[in-house]
Amino acid sequence: MRIIGGAWKRTPIPVADAPGLRPSPDRVRETLFNWLAHLRPDTASLRGLDLFAGAGALGFELASRGAAKVVLVERQTQLLRQLRALKERLDAAQVEIVAGEAFAVTARLPRAGFDLVFLDPPFGAGLLWPAIEASIPLLAAGGLIYAESDAPITPADADMRGLDIVRAARAGRVCFHLLQARNA
Repeated sequence: MRIIGGAWKRTPIPVADAPGLRPSPDRVRETLFNWLAHLRPDTASLRGLDLFAGAGALGFELASRGAAKVVLVERQTQLLRQLRALKERLDAAQVEIVAGEAFAVTARLPRAGFDLVFLDPPFGAGLLWPAIEASIPLLAAGGLIYAESDAPITPADADMRGLDIVRAARAGRVCFHLLQARNA
C-alpha cells in the first residue's frame, strides 16, 4: 500500500495484520481523489476527518494532496502506533491523530468543522449508517461524506436520511460513495 498522489506520492503505508483491517485499495482511492479534484479543486482549504482510520490511507492521501487539516481517529493501539510513526516520518504537521472510539470522538468534534468525512468502518459490523448519521452535523456547508461498504447505498436509503448520492462506484467487493446532505 502506498500514497498515490501529492507531496508524498509513492510513500509506502505500513499495514498491520489487525483483525478487520481492510485498507482502501489504490484503485478505489485513485477514483475517489479524481472525483474530489473535480468537485473540490481547492484542496488546500479542505479540512478532513478519517473516522475509522485503520492504516490511514485515506487521511494521509488527503494530507499529501495539501489539505489544511486532517484528523485521523483510531482505537486500536497497534494501528495508532503505526499512524503516529507515519505522521512523524512524513513530518505531517497538518495531521492530528486522535485515539478513541469513533462515536465517542464524534460527540466531541466541532459541528460544521469538516469539509470531508471518510467513513470506512469494518464491513458487516452495522456501523455505516450510524457513522453517516453521526457525521452529518460535522459537515461544513457543501461538505461531503465518503462511505465505503460491502453493499451499495441505494438512492432510497440516502433520500430517507436527507442525503444525495453525488458519485458512486464499485471495485470488486468494495462499494464506495460520495454523499452530501441536502441542506448543505
